[in-house]
Order: sequence, then structure tokens, then C-alpha cells
Amino acid sequence: MFNTLRSRLLAISRPVTLALAGALLTLNVAAILYGVFARYIAGGAPIWTDEISRFLIIATVMLAAGAVWSEGGHMRVGLLEKLLPTPFARLLNVYQWLLTLLIAAGGAWVSYRYALSVNMFTTSGLGISRTVPLLSLPVGFLLLAWHALLYGPAPLKTVEDSLHKTVEDSP
Repeated sequence: MFNTLRSRLLAISRPVTLALAGALLTLNVAAILYGVFARYIAGGAPIWTDEISRFLIIATVMLAAGAVWSEGGHMRVGLLEKLLPTPFARLLNVYQWLLTLLIAAGGAWVSYRYALSVNMFTTSGLGISRTVPLLSLPVGFLLLAWHALLYGPAPLKTVEDSLHKTVEDSP
């Protein structure tokens, strides 16, 4: 029952975070296109277009990182897992999972503390507190920890797994 709940939460959480990341990416493209239009056609772009584009791309990557990790989409070398005997491969998977949780939780804590420490400074283009855009870092690290926690210490998916599934699903 616990595994079913975990897999359901993961099945809901992944598409939601990827949809949010996609929405931010769409906003980013719109801001860039507006900046290009304003600069080359209207004669001058506002300074905020470059700044918001930078903040949106960072937020997009941070939001998508956990979902992409749980889908096995990050670049990694899985050869060692295949060469090791099964008990050692399981131990390696647990180690990788714990390390991911530790790094994600640590990244969330450090980036949250840093985001709060710069609240007295404002951004040059948008004129908002630097804390606002920097909060995407702890949120992204927390989502990575959340997805890793839900995924558990199981082996991460590989490209070969996706290819085998595609072949099996075809008629």
C-alpha cells in the first residue's frame, strides 16, 4: 500500500512540476522574443527582459530537475550497476539515492539561507528584492529531494529501459 501511494504521488508530482517548468519556459521565450522585438524593431529593449529571462531559465531548470531525475533523464554512467553482482548493485543504488537526498536537502537549506540573506538588495531591472528570484533554488532542491524520496532507492531508469518498453508496447 505504501509503495502504491508513493508511486501515485510520483505519477502526479512529475507531470505537475514539468508542466510548471514548461509554463516558465514559455514565459521565458515570450520575454526573449519581446526583448528582441523591442531592441531591433522598436529601437530599444527595456532592461528587465534580460533579467527576467535569466531568472526564468534558472527557475525552469530547478523545477524540472527532480522530475527529470526520477525519469532517469540526467546524464549518468550506469555501467557499474550492470557489472556489479546484484547485492552490490543494490547497495550502490541505496548509496546513490541517499547521496542525492543529502545533496538536495543540503542545497535547499544553503540556498534558502542565501536567498534570505540578500533580501535587502534589489534587482537592477525589475526593482524587486533579490530574495524573490533566488527562492526558486530552494524550491527546486526541495522538489528534487521530494522526487528522490518518492522514487526510493530503486535503480534509475536508463535509455535502454525506455527502448525496451517502446519495443514491448508496439503491436
